[in-house]
Amino acid sequence: MPIIMLDNDTDFDGWRKAARRLALNDVTPSDVTWTVRNEAELFSAEGVNALPDAPHATFNVSAIFVELAKAAILHRKDDRFALLYRLLWRLRSHHDLLSATTDPDVAEVNAMARAVYRDIDRIHAQLRFREIGREQKAHYVAWFEPEHHIVEAAAPFFASRFADMPWSILTPDVSAHWDGHAISITSGVDKSEVPTEDRLEDTWRRHYSGIFNPDSGIFNPARLKLMEMPQAYWRNLPEDSIIKPLLEDAMRMTGGAFANKTVEPRKLERQQDTPMVRRDAHDTIAALREEAADCRACPLWKDATQIVFGEGPQTASIMLVGEQPGDKEDLAGKPFVGPAGEMLNRALEEAGIARTKVYVTNAVKHFKFVPRGKIRLHQKPATPEIRACRQWYERELAAIQPELVVALGATAAQSVFGKITPVNKNRGRLIEHDGTKVLVTVHPSYLLRLPDEDAKALEYQRFVDDLKIAGSLLRRSAHAA
Repeated sequence: MPIIMLDNDTDFDGWRKAARRLALNDVTPSDVTWTVRNEAELFSAEGVNALPDAPHATFNVSAIFVELAKAAILHRKDDRFALLYRLLWRLRSHHDLLSATTDPDVAEVNAMARAVYRDIDRIHAQLRFREIGREQKAHYVAWFEPEHHIVEAAAPFFASRFADMPWSILTPDVSAHWDGHAISITSGVDKSEVPTEDRLEDTWRRHYSGIFNPDSGIFNPARLKLMEMPQAYWRNLPEDSIIKPLLEDAMRMTGGAFANKTVEPRKLERQQDTPMVRRDAHDTIAALREEAADCRACPLWKDATQIVFGEGPQTASIMLVGEQPGDKEDLAGKPFVGPAGEMLNRALEEAGIARTKVYVTNAVKHFKFVPRGKIRLHQKPATPEIRACRQWYERELAAIQPELVVALGATAAQSVFGKITPVNKNRGRLIEHDGTKVLVTVHPSYLLRLPDEDAKALEYQRFVDDLKIAGSLLRRSAHAA
């Protein structure tokens, strides 16, 4: 029986290489034992990682599985390596297995990945740094107790957001450090080794107290919903010791106006291949737009001028989803007002659809770009950014409840379906997805980039034909009503 020893708990590359060699040698999942290097004393050295060379034959798996496995391998389940290899083994003969969301293996791996993404979201939202030292010698330290092995995956977010300050994130598993140039990973520490409180934390607590005081000028009633966060997570916050008395005082000062309100916590979906859960339509678009203005779920907000939220009637029967705002949209704060918007308006008119009757939004709400002198060059959103913004698409969808969602381009399709979805393979036909009809087509900016005029004219007509499917569905629904 082969024994595969990985270098550490998050050794995806080691697992991937070993899994490929095992599969190519037709080693069944039940015949493999997986372990990590610090458990080596449990096994005899003989036979560890002893596999014959892989034969010349090969096989491929989808990028969706690779990304799913990268997330699930960060879960704390002891049998995650074996589970992922079993799923890989089955994918060789069942290429569409990942779409079978009721399959036990698929469901379990999806659930593991979701838990990992939630834990990454949690560290991004809750981590608080403490200042150690002063001025030139200042270093910022944070303590966190993750549920899963997410520190290395979460660290780049803090390197980007706090690029100009040296910091350390200490956890029981591993610690991440940033020196202004590179991230380094060292062993974990005990909580007793974490530096004690400092002036930065005192300042934070004073500010936090003001948020709960109606007379402070910065009172925020939304903070009274803090009970949405499980109390087990409070231990990671510097305000832990004052949360309960602050809540009690705020309730007393506001006459308990918020005491009996129960709010379901919003979940940030960052998972592929997972059916989306439809929400009740409690939110209005205006309220969502106001809430989204403070979104910090990914780093794109830092460089964008403003968030560009969706626009259109909340009673719209058709919801158009694009990729992200462009330069003109970023400046105007409205979706599809640039050249791509002009082409979209023309195509909608030819398809018999009034722009004023549809709701138009984007999968990603902040402009992602690279500066080139005075020009800002568009950059395609990455999967983590699409995932981070998917909560807004979900809540827009729940508020509007359209008959049809039109996904304009690959990024929009990935957001709508929660997984990478090829455009050409799925365009031009109605697809049922979680109780809503979806139509996939190209993004109008694709048409603008075509250099050949004949090809552009042909592709534009195909685009109009796709939109006519949406128009005919709308007219049938109106006639039936």
